[in-house]
Amino acid sequence: MSRTAYPRPEFRRESWQNLNGDWEFEFDPGCTAKARGILNKDRLDAEIRVPFCPESKLSGLNHLDFIRGCVYARNVTLTRKENERHLLHFEAAYHRTEVYVNGLPAGIHTGGYTPFTFDITPMSVQGENRIVVLCTGDPRDPSQPSGKQSEQYHSHGCLYTRSTGIYGTVWAETVPEVYLRSVRLTPRTGDKAGVLAELFLEGAGTRTVSLSASFGGVPVSSETLCTSAPYLTVFLPVPEPRLWDVGQPNLYDLDIDVLSDAGTDSVRTYFGLRSVEWDSVSLKINGRRVYQRLVLDQGYFPDGIYTAPDDGDFAADITRAMRFGFNGARLHQRVFDRIYLYEADRMGFLVWGEYANWGFDYSAPDALTHYLPEWAEAVDRDYNHPSLIGWCPFNETWDHGGLYRDRHDDLLARIYLYTKRVDPTRPCIDTSGNFHVLTDFYDIHDYCQDVATFEKRYLSLKEGEIYENFGHRQSYGGQPYWVSEYGGIRWIPEFQRSDDDKLWGYGEAPKTEEEYLTRFEGLTAALAGSGRVCGVCYTQLYDVELERNGLYCYDRTPKFSEAVMDRMARAMAAPAAIEQEP
Repeated sequence: MSRTAYPRPEFRRESWQNLNGDWEFEFDPGCTAKARGILNKDRLDAEIRVPFCPESKLSGLNHLDFIRGCVYARNVTLTRKENERHLLHFEAAYHRTEVYVNGLPAGIHTGGYTPFTFDITPMSVQGENRIVVLCTGDPRDPSQPSGKQSEQYHSHGCLYTRSTGIYGTVWAETVPEVYLRSVRLTPRTGDKAGVLAELFLEGAGTRTVSLSASFGGVPVSSETLCTSAPYLTVFLPVPEPRLWDVGQPNLYDLDIDVLSDAGTDSVRTYFGLRSVEWDSVSLKINGRRVYQRLVLDQGYFPDGIYTAPDDGDFAADITRAMRFGFNGARLHQRVFDRIYLYEADRMGFLVWGEYANWGFDYSAPDALTHYLPEWAEAVDRDYNHPSLIGWCPFNETWDHGGLYRDRHDDLLARIYLYTKRVDPTRPCIDTSGNFHVLTDFYDIHDYCQDVATFEKRYLSLKEGEIYENFGHRQSYGGQPYWVSEYGGIRWIPEFQRSDDDKLWGYGEAPKTEEEYLTRFEGLTAALAGSGRVCGVCYTQLYDVELERNGLYCYDRTPKFSEAVMDRMARAMAAPAAIEQEP
């Protein structure tokens, strides 16, 4: 168990402090901690291991009942030089987080899936500081998007063990009084290849900003400017560019120095040069048609739930996916750890960014007020990653509370339009599967298990035709057509057999491994052979709790022999019809 890596690999500084480990802890069932004087308490009653949620085994608690509130505390030694500031970072906590340092309020963040930062300089001191964190949240509250967290005591169907409180790395860093808050990188390919860097600065006064790009340690471009503005744009040309692509993860290093009277802030980041386009047929990367061979990854771990036990688990899951011939993944129903996206960048693996919309009442009059702020944070956080080739803020927006969802199409349209406004470089799917309002890709989910039916549905499609499973609720408008969930074949290997009747997968389970392979190959070939289907996403990479439709067991034990995996990988990697289109 090791969560010691720098948690923000796309924006690195040298001076930082990992605050994971043992924290004091108490449950706060009535959300009355402040009224009960918890901020003045010398020591809380129990302990927990951060960054693992209290529901997880790795936290040391494994508390599986509902948690409406909890309190964390830790004494931390902080030091800084003159003209420096202390920033306190939380990678993730559910759902409303209040932070106090030495009894003084540092800030409040609402939303359970994106990182947040507080400048704690005004309330911190040199030496020992006491940090107290109050987390409140309820996955049963329809104003709080909760993803796949079960609203019942037990897991059921495709809803799993809850993950509340702090479940991401907590860390601190020191920066000068004048520093780089963030950078937004937009690649450009073609005759004038390079990267547009938009820099957002904190602190007053004149700064000298230097940028230097290199590839494999060899300098390729640099620029130096002076400014007193909080925002700066710089274009760095890249001669003879090496493009980032599927399986070709060419990455450029970018060093940024902000010099001022307060000192120098040095940040190391990176970028990949690649273009993302699409027409009525398919996705194109660097002008080449790419058939999306994706797998559904839900980012769950048996002992950590939302939190990977080890920093190396993300690259390991990508490697597992690539072993089956997949070139990417849908990162499903949550915002994934930043280290996962870094590894996807580094390994040339495509991803779609999603959000945890399940459990949310999108029909509520104030739905946009609750939903947009954190979706905006997610888009801003991950904009720079070359591996991320599309956005999907909603998944399967079914009717809610007896109300037809399409009476409230305005929410989906507004979120789509916002996403396109801040990121016109990538496609956006308004709601994967159903029910579409405004979308760049028209995707459906089809868990039919009969190969003959699949062949009839997809191999016979002519230009402009699609198979539609919700034609009475949505309307196709000529977009590229994608079967973004299929398969889900139930398979429990002999060593994992159980009499538990709650374990499930889609359709009737194959009786033999050969029957499984025949079904997998047939479904996959029917989609790849269609001239209308621009990609697939197989459900799913590994089992999750009651689901037994993964290619691996929940603990990532392989379900199949190397020879069987070879055969499945060949089926997935077989040439697709749309790849032959001009």
